[in-house]
Amino acid sequence: MKVYTKKGDEGQTSLLGGTRVSKHHLRIEAYGTVDELNSWMGLLKDQPVAAPYAAFIKQIQDNLFTLGSHLAADPDANRMQLPQVTATDVQDLEQSIDQMEESLPALQNFVLPGGHPANSTAHVARCVCRRAERIAVHLNDVQQIEAIILQYLNRLSDWLFVFSREMTRLSGAEEVAWTPRKS
Repeated sequence: MKVYTKKGDEGQTSLLGGTRVSKHHLRIEAYGTVDELNSWMGLLKDQPVAAPYAAFIKQIQDNLFTLGSHLAADPDANRMQLPQVTATDVQDLEQSIDQMEESLPALQNFVLPGGHPANSTAHVARCVCRRAERIAVHLNDVQQIEAIILQYLNRLSDWLFVFSREMTRLSGAEEVAWTPRKS
């Protein structure tokens, strides 16, 4: 099977179901951003300090691939049976957040990204996740998508924030507090 088909050379691509759309279509932006997020999750998983969480991050990556398939599907034309992300997957994120927070100091102020490559990578992934969520919300305003997609992305951005703090803790780095300028 060849990687290139030449069918997209004029700026169009196919959704699952065969519908042709522009490569700047909101659905393409949505699943493309989820794909970008998945790549950042891979980089995050590859950070040595993240090793205790590698299996969980792999689970997140699987879920993101599933979400992407739903975003890539034309709801009116797709006949494929797609895997599902469920409320249990959202609960898994929440439980992981709760477990990490047990070992973290109480948050006293805003923190700046940085201090360790794993922390910084988690913050970049968090920002990409929030962008994916914004695009998915926009898509939902135009054409309703499954609520679980929005829930999962929202909770994942929370998880990534807490995970960035966990990476700071596990790496022995110092959390960088944001200190606003005095007027």
